[in-house]
Amino acid sequence: MLRLDALTKTYKTGDQALKAVTLDVPAGQVLALIGPSGAGKSTLIRCINRLVQPTSGQVTLGDVDVTRLGSGALRRERRRMGMIFQEYALVERLTVMENVLSGRLGYVGFWRALTRRFPQKDVDEAFRLLDRVGLVHMADKRADQLSGGQRQRVGICRALIQDPALLLVDEPTASLDPKTSRQIMRLICELCAERGLAAIINIHDVALAQMFVARVIGLRFGEIVYDGAPDGLTPGTLNEIYGEEDWEATIEKVDEDEAIEAAE
Repeated sequence: MLRLDALTKTYKTGDQALKAVTLDVPAGQVLALIGPSGAGKSTLIRCINRLVQPTSGQVTLGDVDVTRLGSGALRRERRRMGMIFQEYALVERLTVMENVLSGRLGYVGFWRALTRRFPQKDVDEAFRLLDRVGLVHMADKRADQLSGGQRQRVGICRALIQDPALLLVDEPTASLDPKTSRQIMRLICELCAERGLAAIINIHDVALAQMFVARVIGLRFGEIVYDGAPDGLTPGTLNEIYGEEDWEATIEKVDEDEAIEAAE
């Protein structure tokens, strides 16, 4: 469904953030993108929807070559790519409902968007999504009154109301406590399963990646050095991705977490 073919990003400084990355993501698959800071994870996600312009290579979503689209066609194609941000990217002074409905701005006309007069079917869908993530009772609260986990749930609803085919998720748990991080990862994976969505989740927490997704991509210096199942992340593999470190404690922690999850 999504294909990256020799995707490369070189900055004006000469630094190569991505080096000919080739990757296929089938419909409905949720994968985690791991690697050290500076490995190119966020750049990869932003090259897919062209928030960052690739230097070369190709991004194909379905049968559309995203890298060849002009500005108008790109805006329309971005409707199919929901984005969930680390820092939530909510408008603080707007209500939860208004923030969710902002995900429909690419579909409604200028004046409707300006006056926030959205079609009733969009409002109904926003209520359904908020109910699904447990926030329907907060629809009229301002975004700046929410906790971090609640803000991230609003961001998830805003992305889903676009009716996307693909979710691009950039460090969704980086600012959250461990319990909320699990809840958010579980919610994202459940919603993708319910809707048949593909997703790429850029995440620093290896244990969370191992716990919730079926496929992990490891990036190092802009190149894929691992592509496989979570249980393939051995100490040797993690050394290859991150560099030398004692990874036994991390792997043991994952085993303990899985036992806790099974007991809950």
